[in-house]
Amino acid sequence: MTETKVLSIMGSTGSIGTSALSVVAHANAEGDRPVYEIDTLAAGRDVDGLARQAVEFGARMAVIGDSGLYGDLKSALSGTGISVAAGADAVDESAARPVHRVVAAIVGIEGLSSTLAAIDAGNSVALANKESMVCAGPMLRRRAAETGALIVPTDSEHNAMFQVMERHEDIETLILTASGGPFRTTAKRDLEHVTFEAALNHPRWEMGRKITIDSATLFNKGLELIEAAYLFDMPEERIDVVVHPQSIIHSLVAYRDGSVLAQMGDPDMRTPIAYALSWPDRRQPAAAKRLDLIDLGRLDFEALDEERFPSVGLCRAALRQGGGATVVLNCANERAVAAFLAGQCGFNDISCIVEQAVDRFLSGAMSQQACDTIEVIMAIEAEAGRITEQLLKSASDRPEAR
Repeated sequence: MTETKVLSIMGSTGSIGTSALSVVAHANAEGDRPVYEIDTLAAGRDVDGLARQAVEFGARMAVIGDSGLYGDLKSALSGTGISVAAGADAVDESAARPVHRVVAAIVGIEGLSSTLAAIDAGNSVALANKESMVCAGPMLRRRAAETGALIVPTDSEHNAMFQVMERHEDIETLILTASGGPFRTTAKRDLEHVTFEAALNHPRWEMGRKITIDSATLFNKGLELIEAAYLFDMPEERIDVVVHPQSIIHSLVAYRDGSVLAQMGDPDMRTPIAYALSWPDRRQPAAAKRLDLIDLGRLDFEALDEERFPSVGLCRAALRQGGGATVVLNCANERAVAAFLAGQCGFNDISCIVEQAVDRFLSGAMSQQACDTIEVIMAIEAEAGRITEQLLKSASDRPEAR
């Protein structure tokens, strides 16, 4: 009989966290005994959502990232027997509690600290926070090797590669697929006038606001390219990006004998999450819609238009630079996306600001520092934030931005 797996979910009230809990509920309902138990659920500020989840799934602990909300969470869980904690340090400490797998789903670089805490504690990590690998991939891999922690790719694209990956020495190319986002066929001149409402209207996936904008600019694909390079120890020139509007093939691995293996499925994050939670023991049933090839009828592929979408090229360049360049790129993109959503810059400004931020950083002394500790990475993040805010202010001061 397979042992019940104990999980902790960092970022439980976000889109990945709620999907992971959906997978847990479905798997547990299908079996004659629980497949999964929940140790810790952690969220940023959603006290009500976190409390509901903790009660429903019988969590042992609930942690809210905003320390000022401790009293609210304590009150919401009064009498349940569920332990309560609050603050960034508490989130990190909860990620280090011994479990079978920690789901790393806190959005942005804010998720790096708890991901590192889990790895340092020797916990296996289902990594759904791409920014952690983008900003600290070599460090995370080194620390995982030291502690024996496993990093299980959970983003749909990297999970797809993971599912069909055989001997590393036989791999010729990794192929990331991109839906193309809502502006796949939009003329370059029309991108200047894109609204955030239009950018949030993704044709295939339902995601959070930040990652949906990243899909519209294709920065998500560039970040995924960096993540794939670090996760699978693959040089960027051997990672391709192909536009695939149906989002049925989630990624492919090409081998030196001419074989190309693809992972397919209806666009539903519950499928890669179910695989990431159950690996390597077995596949668990998930409630995702089953793929009907006859109904689908066709699969289309297009070349990436890097003139209209320069983001992937910027990510390749930052990866080649190494060191803090990917940290700066990620930070600048996060801040530029936030400014776009707030109406403070245009859609095309996002890529321009990211490129300028990386260039300014590389001309400074801090670019020579090795990103081998979280302290250095966060110092570079702070410098990147300062640079980006200056660039955003200059962009908003332009006459055409008014």
